[in-house]
Amino acid sequence: MEQNVITGMYETLGISQKVLDFAADIEEQLKPRFQEIDERAEYNQLKVIHAMQECRVSDVHFSATTGYGYNDLGRDTLEEVYSRVFHTESALVRPQLMSGTHALHIALSGNLRPGDELLSPAGKPYDTLEEVIGIRDSAGSLKEYGVSYRQVDLLPDGAFDYDNIAKAINDKTKLVTIQRSKGYDPRPTFSVRQIGELIAFVKRIKPEVICMVDNCYGEFVETIEPTDAGADMIVGSLIKNPGGGLAPIGGYIAGRKDCVDRASYRLSAPGLGKEVGASLGLNQPLYQGLFLSPTVVAGALKGAVFAANIYERLGYGVVPNGSESRHDIIQAITFGSPEGVISFCKGIQAAAPVDSFVTPEPWDMPGYDSPVIMAAGAFVQGSSIELSADGPIKPPYAVYFQGGLTWYHAKLGILKSLQQLVDDGVVSL
Repeated sequence: MEQNVITGMYETLGISQKVLDFAADIEEQLKPRFQEIDERAEYNQLKVIHAMQECRVSDVHFSATTGYGYNDLGRDTLEEVYSRVFHTESALVRPQLMSGTHALHIALSGNLRPGDELLSPAGKPYDTLEEVIGIRDSAGSLKEYGVSYRQVDLLPDGAFDYDNIAKAINDKTKLVTIQRSKGYDPRPTFSVRQIGELIAFVKRIKPEVICMVDNCYGEFVETIEPTDAGADMIVGSLIKNPGGGLAPIGGYIAGRKDCVDRASYRLSAPGLGKEVGASLGLNQPLYQGLFLSPTVVAGALKGAVFAANIYERLGYGVVPNGSESRHDIIQAITFGSPEGVISFCKGIQAAAPVDSFVTPEPWDMPGYDSPVIMAAGAFVQGSSIELSADGPIKPPYAVYFQGGLTWYHAKLGILKSLQQLVDDGVVSL
């Protein structure tokens, strides 16, 4: 197809020639980087297929169950597939896990008891976990149930503060939670290797401590996962990476059998655990979403790398920068003003296949301590593996871009964000 035909379609979608010209050279320079992303995706795709074949997945596993969900073969086989993909003893993969925050709450509350202490050696966790833990008071928090919390902030360069982590581990320390991705904090995301080094350090001091990794946004970005590096549990959302854009709801907890079992008793009831929980006809999109996930993640990664290079060239702070290795799908861009964050999100929304005509505005979302703006015209509400961007309206006024079920949609979103910034007078090309 002639390039001017594609250019014409971009112009139809509101992208000026000036924006196209600015981005074209950057895209061309990124082709070797994109090839590396595709190679990792190929490996991860083969890994998922191998797990499905080993578990003898069949169309009978797509059948629905209702009520208690006893003997749900599709549900149980899907959990075995996840165990094989992540190299764990067990997994809990359920539509009854409503979000990543819910899955983390179940994993934490299932494995902590009154008098235990939770340690975060990677600084403050994501905003929605503050009320789960009790950093901000909330009914039903871990704090209300007698679980204490201790935190060790990262060093100024974003590295783990090993000296103070060693001092923080004590007789009460039961579980260490490590957030792989950055949340609303423009810090580097941790690689699986870095996470493995931290876990090994913690285990040398207290071998029996449970090390849990919040794996949200990180699945299939590398060829190994935190459970390959010593994590006792990993937790994530199915409307992020592993759902491949098809999962309509759900979360997962994978790891040691005893840890997963305790989480399952919290999700359902003591004595019932994994035996109950009807799949309600959702198994097929959960299987197929996992199958597609490595390719979908690759598209999102290309979009993140493209965005980093676009906005770095314009002089904005980006984390990771345009050439750093990637360990999640999130790209942080610091604009330094609310206008930049809002214009960027307006551009992302305008690129959506769903609700493109809507204008996102900051609002007081539950679980956050400041107004948050979210742009996402998604097929699944809140699905951040789909093209989306969000950020709190507070200093340093950073926006967090992620997703894109295809590279081409991610590319359009970035071009629309840049066009909006130009149109609003925030950026000059």
